[in-house]
Amino acid sequence: MSQFFYVHPENPQKRLMKQAAEIIEKGGVIIYPTDSGYALGCAIDDKNALERICHIRKIDKKHNFTLVCKDLAEIAVYARVDNSAYRMLKSNTPGPYTFIFKSTKDLPKRLMNPSKRTIGIRIPDNAIALALLEELTTPLMTTSLILPGKTSTEFDPEEIRDLLENQVDLILNGGYLGESPTTVIDLSDDEVVIVREGAGDLSPFQ
Repeated sequence: MSQFFYVHPENPQKRLMKQAAEIIEKGGVIIYPTDSGYALGCAIDDKNALERICHIRKIDKKHNFTLVCKDLAEIAVYARVDNSAYRMLKSNTPGPYTFIFKSTKDLPKRLMNPSKRTIGIRIPDNAIALALLEELTTPLMTTSLILPGKTSTEFDPEEIRDLLENQVDLILNGGYLGESPTTVIDLSDDEVVIVREGAGDLSPFQ
């Protein structure tokens, strides 16, 4: 049975964030709030935890995973970001966007798109997610909590607890959230490609 932390949505308790980070770094799978619904997360170098997430969502290892980062400096370790893309990131993060970049050699191969060698990157505009990232030494491997047969992310933490408390190690309750997915912007080539229209405003990229 998972642990269940009630976290203040605007001023997350540092003690709880430290405990959450320890659970992740010991191989745990967590559910946590973002600015586009709840998400599943684990350490980027933990193969077993990633397999557990794939099992929960019924997805295979070719799924397009995302790294949730705390700042632009951390993004540059795992993604190839040129000057124009950097300016876009600086102007639109934190926010409900996922940006796709070519990956660097520091990214584990199992996390990148196998054919394009790309990775999704984001900095969420959510106080709990950002506070958690401050306690971690690496980004969080993540995927939206979209359960099999569903088309939108889960938003009710109590319902999530009923459904998944035996399959994860920790659930961070950050209250009810919106269900809108992130806007996905592909910056892996020379041109800007809008892959999915979601919660993020498209005007800066058109």
